[in-house]
Amino acid sequence: MSPNRVIVWFRNDLRIADNETLIKAIQSGKEIVPVYCFDLRMWAKTALGLTKTGAIRTKFLIESIRNLRESFQKLGGNLIILQGKPEEEVIKLAEKLKVGAIFYSQEVTSEEKTVDKSLESAAFAKGISTESFWQSTLYHIDDLPFPVSQTPEVFTHFRKAVEKLVKIRPTGSTPSKINFPSDLDPSLLGSLPSLQTYGLEKPARDVKSWMEVEGGEHSGIGRLRSYFWEKDLLKDYKETRNADRDGLQLQIFAMAGIGCISPRLIYEEVKRYEKERKKNDSTYWLIFELIWRDYFRFIAKKHGDKIFNIRGIKNQEDSWSRDKSQFEAWTEGMTGVPFVDANMRELNATGFMSNRGRQIVASFLVNDLGIDWTWGASYFESQLIDYDVCSNWGNWMYVGGVGNDPRENRYFNVLRQAKNYDRNGDYIRLMIPELQAIKGFDIHQPWDLSTSQLRSLKIQLGHTYPHALRKIPTLEKA
Repeated sequence: MSPNRVIVWFRNDLRIADNETLIKAIQSGKEIVPVYCFDLRMWAKTALGLTKTGAIRTKFLIESIRNLRESFQKLGGNLIILQGKPEEEVIKLAEKLKVGAIFYSQEVTSEEKTVDKSLESAAFAKGISTESFWQSTLYHIDDLPFPVSQTPEVFTHFRKAVEKLVKIRPTGSTPSKINFPSDLDPSLLGSLPSLQTYGLEKPARDVKSWMEVEGGEHSGIGRLRSYFWEKDLLKDYKETRNADRDGLQLQIFAMAGIGCISPRLIYEEVKRYEKERKKNDSTYWLIFELIWRDYFRFIAKKHGDKIFNIRGIKNQEDSWSRDKSQFEAWTEGMTGVPFVDANMRELNATGFMSNRGRQIVASFLVNDLGIDWTWGASYFESQLIDYDVCSNWGNWMYVGGVGNDPRENRYFNVLRQAKNYDRNGDYIRLMIPELQAIKGFDIHQPWDLSTSQLRSLKIQLGHTYPHALRKIPTLEKA
């Protein structure tokens, strides 16, 4: 093996800026071989028959890998693309290239950690060293004011401790030069897969494509700067995030989810905005949400597979319904409750849903239908373009009442939420065209209209739009 050559195995760190793994490899003075492996297990079917990574998420990932390859090409190198199990394919490549070491980012959940252990064991057997680096959070794990095993169970306690006691590390440098191997066989480079590789169909473009975001570091940094500096919208983020038509939530957290942008880069850009433009509750709120993201990652590391267990970290008894027909109605946006259905249809069409929408549809599935919260988490995993394993499962535990929430009841009254966030029903008209003839707030409660009123609008409940699966509490009872 050559001690002068190192593989940098990319995972959820698909960037060259502020990438600790890449920086450490460059500092070693060795030749750098960048590698990404499409792990076919990401497209396996779940017990519910869902593809773990749906078409919109997959498209975004492929675009991000393409952009990463282009970044290395601009620096005079390339990105090797593999298909299969990383713990096997990366080792095979390392042997073929006589690599002395493999560097990669640390993950916290069991599937990824199992891969790590297998890769480390196989590498050791071949005389190849491995080294991993923590870089997925705003606050570095080594800087926490408590051991991970003592991470506070209440978010507020976590937030106050880190804000008071921890200094966020500055971003690392962006390489302008990388020592790539000069004798790399072009046949080893591999090609990008397509959606068809995984049996997926290209997502259809429609009127909801305003949320379409191209994956990749270049796109992510460009959109961040556009939102902050060109459109000057960050100062209003807290007020607009629950009806996020400019997509900051999607752009930021989709990019952060697979590492096209680091949380520290986002943080530094917010601080620069506060210094040069405006500092207010909205600018802090984006940092606040990055801290939430950190919190769920450390909770996942603390509790392990409990975050995926129906009993959650509270170990509560399983008493959930598993009505597949109702669950499918929820996934398809056909529950008969317009505000729920509109949000689910947006998710299916764009891979995105606003922060408030996620809370509403999750509450409806769990509290109104009483359906297994892990089913909802699995569906979000398949569909959300900004999917993050720790945040997704942590939030769903939260809604399911088996997570870290000190409150017992997180019920969201759908009509009250509709009144607060879509009083005139414009969102429903956009997402549910079969109801668009209904004027005003009535569109949120079509069951209150008489049969003759609905007939005059060419709407027939149970035919053109379904009857509600559950009777929704009125505003007066909310």
